[in-house]
Amino acid sequence: MGEKDKYGYKHDDGHYSKMTGNETNSSYSIYDKNPSEKGHSATHININTDTGKGSIVEHGSDGKTTKTDTSCYLTSACMKFYQEQFDDNCYELSVLRWFRDNFVPKEDIEHYYEIAPVIVEAINKEEKSNLIYDYIYDNVVDYCVTKIENGKYDEAYSRYKNSILCFEEQFAKPLLEQKLLETLKKVRA
Repeated sequence: MGEKDKYGYKHDDGHYSKMTGNETNSSYSIYDKNPSEKGHSATHININTDTGKGSIVEHGSDGKTTKTDTSCYLTSACMKFYQEQFDDNCYELSVLRWFRDNFVPKEDIEHYYEIAPVIVEAINKEEKSNLIYDYIYDNVVDYCVTKIENGKYDEAYSRYKNSILCFEEQFAKPLLEQKLLETLKKVRA
C-alpha cells in the first residue's frame, strides 16, 4: 500500500481505497484512480453494523450507478428457509443476535459485517444459490442455535467463526479479485 492522503490510500498501481464510518455505519471504497479526477469509477461497500444490512454501490466512469442491497448471509439463509413467512425477528435470528451481543468478540463482529455482504453478493450469483443457503441454514444457523440452546457456546462460536472464514475464502475472495481486476482493466483502458 502506498501513501495516504485526504482521498485515502494511493496504491502503487494508481487505484485508491478508503475506509470510513462510525460505531454504526461503515463504508469501504475502491476507486480506479484519484476520486478527485473526472471520469473515475468506484465501488462502495456500505454496512450498518447494528442491523447487518447494507449495499454495494458501483459508480462507472460513464456516470452510471448500480446499487445492490445486501444483508448478512445468516439472515439470507433464514429468508430462503422461511420464504414468504420470513420475519427479521424470527427465533433463530433473535438467538443468534443475543449470542453475537454477549459472546462474540467485537473484532469478529466487525469482520463479519464487512465481509458478509460480499459473501451474499457472491452466493446470489451462484446458479444453485438456494442449495447454498439451505446448507448455511442447516449447518450454521440451525447448528449454532441448537448449541446455544444447550449452553455449548464454544461450539457455536467455533462453527460461526469457521463458517465466516470458509465462505470468505470460497465466495468473497474470488468475487473481490474479479472486481479488482475489472477495475484495474478500466484504469488501463
